[in-house]
Amino acid sequence: MAWIASVIALIVFCAAPAQAQNYPAKPIHILVPYAPGGISDIASRILGAKLTEAWSQQVLVENRPGGNGFIAMAAAAKAAPDGYTMVMATGGDVAINPAMFKEMPYDVERDLAPIAMVSDAPLVLAAHGGAPYNSVADVIAAAKAQPGRISVATPGNGSINQIVLEWMALNTGARFQHIPYKGGAPAAAALAAGDIPLGILASSSVAPHVKSGRVRVLAVTMGKRSTLNPEWPTLQQEGVKEVDASNWTALFAPKATPQPVIDKLNAEVVKILHMPDVKERFAGGGVDTIPSSAAELDARV
Repeated sequence: MAWIASVIALIVFCAAPAQAQNYPAKPIHILVPYAPGGISDIASRILGAKLTEAWSQQVLVENRPGGNGFIAMAAAAKAAPDGYTMVMATGGDVAINPAMFKEMPYDVERDLAPIAMVSDAPLVLAAHGGAPYNSVADVIAAAKAQPGRISVATPGNGSINQIVLEWMALNTGARFQHIPYKGGAPAAAALAAGDIPLGILASSSVAPHVKSGRVRVLAVTMGKRSTLNPEWPTLQQEGVKEVDASNWTALFAPKATPQPVIDKLNAEVVKILHMPDVKERFAGGGVDTIPSSAAELDARV
């Protein structure tokens, strides 16, 4: 019976390159764990449009927000491993959630195959235009005077944004009230509308509202200033020690997706992320493209 197993193995070995050669033969779906307008949604739509052009196959972006990203991530983990379903995860979905939650509907190492890193977005501490906060010092002073009563929006529980909020609290002795939303765009919209006075959000999420004057940025959360507006100070420069964080996105497929398909996807994604017009579109929100190999993404996770 050993010869039968050998024949089957040979067939599988030969079929994988053929599958990659014919890929894609039908529409591709990119799942997004958050609402439209957030960093993973923006990255998916820019990348999806270019993949559609390159391969003449429709790339459909599906937003499945909720559950701290669990809904979309679990759906991707359970999808057929054929390269036709992927997920645009954030660092929170693949690096923070596993450390925050004892029970999750997916296991990153067991269920997901890395394809490539895509974008890196600086986070900002931003205030509604009518809020009485003109500096980080104003925010810290208010949070100390009213412990647990100053509301701050983020894209969700367990997000890197919430981690930054708690990091700020630990390093300043202040206490905040965390208000989670189902993504960066809804949180930014609530901030712009004045429903909430403060938010820790991706620069790309708040950029349109900053231009309209409804939101003002008090500081960026990275150790260096943002290319979107070099005049914005960093939290460290404003006296909040150690905080240095950004929110990155990356593309993943179901674990058993054939390696030749992963390789083909990686090559095309990297090619797209090097295109000047793509880099310019990301830069419009202060976001950097970070093309990588699958192995580099795996190491970062």
